[in-house]
Amino acid sequence: MRSIWNGAISFGLVSIPIKLVNATENHSISFRQIHKEDGGRIRYRKVCELEEREVSSAEIGKAYEDSDGSMIPITDEDLASLPLPTAKTIEIVAFVPAASIDPLQMDASYYLSANGVPAAKPYTLLREALKRSEKVAIAKYALRGRERLGMLRVVDDVIAMHGLLWPDEIRAPEGVAPEAPVSVRDAELDLADALMDTLGSVDLKTLHDDYREAVEELIAAKASGGAVAEKGPAERGGGKVLDLMSALESSVRAAKESRGGESEGGEEEAQVTRLPQRKQPAKKTAAKKQAPAKKTTGTKKSTATKKSAATKKTTETKKASSQPRNRRSSA
Repeated sequence: MRSIWNGAISFGLVSIPIKLVNATENHSISFRQIHKEDGGRIRYRKVCELEEREVSSAEIGKAYEDSDGSMIPITDEDLASLPLPTAKTIEIVAFVPAASIDPLQMDASYYLSANGVPAAKPYTLLREALKRSEKVAIAKYALRGRERLGMLRVVDDVIAMHGLLWPDEIRAPEGVAPEAPVSVRDAELDLADALMDTLGSVDLKTLHDDYREAVEELIAAKASGGAVAEKGPAERGGGKVLDLMSALESSVRAAKESRGGESEGGEEEAQVTRLPQRKQPAKKTAAKKQAPAKKTTGTKKSTATKKSAATKKTTETKKASSQPRNRRSSA
């Protein structure tokens, strides 16, 4: 791999000559701009707006645009005269736990390679010291005309450096969180946990760029003059989530089906216990109101029956007492 910067790591009084190598590469497919009518390339030319003519790279310099629009020329000599201790040195300033670095600060990544045989010993010393301490080194270095912040850590048997943004370059997350207070039920959290357990972990090496592959197939088909296979957009749920519980339950089921009904590693599937529904208090009240009404009706019927029987009994008694009198008078 080609080095992009040569210098040294300053580790106290120890100096380690190193070469800086890019640790990442961009696989994105780039396009050119063309004239639609004839396919001609569209190119940008550097034109001086005062003279209205194209100028060469040798005629172009740097300037800072002031707030009033005026240009303040800055030459390479002006920048070279500035005190920059880290111009050719990665200066380690502290060793801290890796967890203390906010991932928001992470920027470009590099590999640090020992530059020459004499550098192998101090390079290995620093690498093993980082391993044993389980810490990362915070360093300052200069690259492409500006001083930067970096983090050194061990990857396999190599020291890697991650460029870090300066703390004042990280924006505060003001106005990003939901403004209105939102409460989450335990049952919803249980389903979210079940979904996380079902999805499980993934080997990042197995992930790939599906879109890039589709673009490559499209380019190959057009280059060969063949037919371009039309593929519709992937189906995704849209719109508002009306029922969060139902959406979570459906997600858990879908995740289990995609995993063959088992969680990764042969573990038992996550079980979700639904909370029992509460009984309707209104129905209880209605039932209580109806019960006394039935008892009252029964009492009324019983009283009416008793009165009817008593009346019948009195009538029969009167009839019986009147019959002997009639017999005496006829004799």
